[in-house]
Amino acid sequence: MIEYSMFQRLPLRSQAEVLAKDGTILAQRQHKEWVVTLYALGDSFVELWSGKEAEVIGAFKKSASTLAIFEPYVDEINVQDYLDNGL
Repeated sequence: MIEYSMFQRLPLRSQAEVLAKDGTILAQRQHKEWVVTLYALGDSFVELWSGKEAEVIGAFKKSASTLAIFEPYVDEINVQDYLDNGL
């Protein structure tokens, strides 16, 4: 697993590859014309914003509250799915 400080220094294409390989998708939401995917990467949270012509990767500061990070995704998470699957 790559350290987050090293991840930040990678070119965008390499960051996308690391997210696909080592990141864990936690949630996904729609924002206007963007699909925003929240990943856990080690002990950090990273968002991948995917649009028709671009992808943007953004990271949260270590001081960011986990609740604040997840808040925009709450409406998209179906807790019943987790309960039904015994997770």
